[in-house]
Amino acid sequence: MNNRFQFTSESVSAGHPDKVADQISDAILDAYLAIDPFSKVACECLITTNLLIIAGEVTSNAKIDPIEIAKGVLKGIGYDNDAVGFNCNKAIIQNVIHTQSREIFNSVVDGGAGDQGIMFGHACRDTKEWMPLAIMLSHQIVEKLHDLRKDKTLPWLRPDAKSQVTLTYENGAPVSVDKVVVSTQHDESISQADIRTAVIEKVLEPILGEWITDKKPEYLINPSGSFTIGGPHGDTGLTGRKIVVDTYGGSCPHGGGAFSGKDPSKVDRSAAYAARYIAKHLVASGLMDRCTVQLSYAIGVSEPTSIHFESYGTHRCDLSKIVELIYDLFPVRPNQIIDAFQLRNPIYAQTAAYGHFGNENFPWEKLDDSILIKLKALAK
Repeated sequence: MNNRFQFTSESVSAGHPDKVADQISDAILDAYLAIDPFSKVACECLITTNLLIIAGEVTSNAKIDPIEIAKGVLKGIGYDNDAVGFNCNKAIIQNVIHTQSREIFNSVVDGGAGDQGIMFGHACRDTKEWMPLAIMLSHQIVEKLHDLRKDKTLPWLRPDAKSQVTLTYENGAPVSVDKVVVSTQHDESISQADIRTAVIEKVLEPILGEWITDKKPEYLINPSGSFTIGGPHGDTGLTGRKIVVDTYGGSCPHGGGAFSGKDPSKVDRSAAYAARYIAKHLVASGLMDRCTVQLSYAIGVSEPTSIHFESYGTHRCDLSKIVELIYDLFPVRPNQIIDAFQLRNPIYAQTAAYGHFGNENFPWEKLDDSILIKLKALAK
């Protein structure tokens, strides 16, 4: 481990076009699950200038209207007028969802994994959420921009925004915030100087708090200059293109599978939640200071093909003992995971912006005291 290094993570707002696509996909998933909890859904969206295409494969007893659901999401974000770059009341919205492959459906009927793949979970001691600090600060910045636009504190803000935070670490712990980048869409009435002042005073200083008492970071606010053209008009959005934003900001590997629009039989999603649950317990129990867990699966098979832990040299236990207890302590088979976290409920729209991890409202984020006690007993 390097004794001193910099690390950077980024996040994007709910109005970023990729996140718009994610939110529509997960809202459609929720609509199916609300009526038929055993729906098999893989829904993806493409959104660009005046056009939204909803695609995917679904097997469900539920009858829903994906186009109306999409319009509701777009209105909630603020894409319902021409000025912001997308008007859901005028845009062309196409629904080309079709039935899921019978071969794929049959492979998961008895609890098999919905696909092959590798999934990662991560936890560390940077924050009270057991999450890396850079991604948590990045999420908070763009979420605060969203809130200040919605409550009209900063009425000149528009929905699209990005943030980036660079930290310095010493001996594995963050010691300073060095640079913060914020790019936020705005209307034509505001100057860049006023944007900079408002973002620093209303967003960055309240969030960074203790991290800026000794040293002010370098602030890069709208470094490209004017940002009036944004959202789907400025950049095409696709479901599943912000997988690092969704997870740990690059602090650990990513298996490659996206989350949004997928029902929990797809281990891309459910096993990633299980891996985070395992990693969080291992760190919260005190057995290690930082942890990455890898789970892997074969399509149609319920047992993981492998389980791997990485402690980065911070462990205080025999890792082989954890592997021996893994099936007793944690849910790792698809149906176990689904039942443990009640993943057939329509809970996914709330995950589609500002990260799938670090939010205590999500069931895979809740710590189990009985598991913590068993893990602490393994300490050397």
